[in-house]
Amino acid sequence: MNKVRRISWEQLIVSMLVVSCVFFTVSCGEDEADEIVKKAEETTEPEETEEEEEKEVVESDLVEGVDYFLPNIDLNNWKVTLPVGNPTEVEPPEILDYATNETLLPFMYNDSTDGSLVFYTYPGATTNNTKYSRTELREQMVSGSNSTNWTFAEGAYMKGTLALDTISKESDGDYHRTIIMQIHGRLTNEQRDLIGEDDNNAPPVLKIYWNDGYVRVHTKYLKDLDATDTEALHTDAWGDLTGVNFDEKVDFDKFTLEVKVSDGKMEITLNDDQTMVYDDIHMERWGIFENYFKAGNYLTALDEDAFAKVKYYDLEVSH
Repeated sequence: MNKVRRISWEQLIVSMLVVSCVFFTVSCGEDEADEIVKKAEETTEPEETEEEEEKEVVESDLVEGVDYFLPNIDLNNWKVTLPVGNPTEVEPPEILDYATNETLLPFMYNDSTDGSLVFYTYPGATTNNTKYSRTELREQMVSGSNSTNWTFAEGAYMKGTLALDTISKESDGDYHRTIIMQIHGRLTNEQRDLIGEDDNNAPPVLKIYWNDGYVRVHTKYLKDLDATDTEALHTDAWGDLTGVNFDEKVDFDKFTLEVKVSDGKMEITLNDDQTMVYDDIHMERWGIFENYFKAGNYLTALDEDAFAKVKYYDLEVSH
């Protein structure tokens, strides 16, 4: 059975004009004939369908906070370290374009379904003085510079709302753990030269972990309280206190952390409910160091298939 092919009136008009063009080519010349066909094709271009028009309207009418969500994080005073390169670091202003930055996109990107900034990492490139990798922000009080930092006497405050999205497990079935916030010490150039170091690195006085569903706090103590301020500048002068868990188990739910420091004192609060306070001689002696905040995903695992994703919904710092 022969199939009947239907043609639109637009196609019919074009066909008729093309046939007529043969006559016009003889009587009017090729140039005029070509022009007639061109105009006919332009006037018979298919119009947008109702579905296409509706799609354009829908896309243009999307509303932030209703149809999509963005994190509440100002990156003007943060740089990020990635688990690739030597390792790779991205500072302001480049970090501000993270949503379109090809280097950052695999490791730091928006989840517009819940308004989070995702930090993804796995074992890879590391910074000096560590064997672990990270996708982690480093505070820069002066955008693009590591040289200006703060002391406990000057005070500082950081607050973040975040969640552990997903994380790998060890061979025994336990989850790996990752550091989600830090206060890191830094030697001034004068202190660095005084003790003969080749960089400005100092110990982190605070590490906050996601540890098997709990928020766990680790801090430092001065091993010898009779040590001089110069002796206390050495990394090995400080030891690690046994970590302490907050009572609440956050699991993979969203939670809020606040870190507040003042002269000789450090306070960490979970969900505006429980606060850990450190205000002893060790915090007083820590006053010799400059400091900076860190936030993100610092995975403390070396297994080949290890990984973690941490989501930050908001992050603020003040001094």
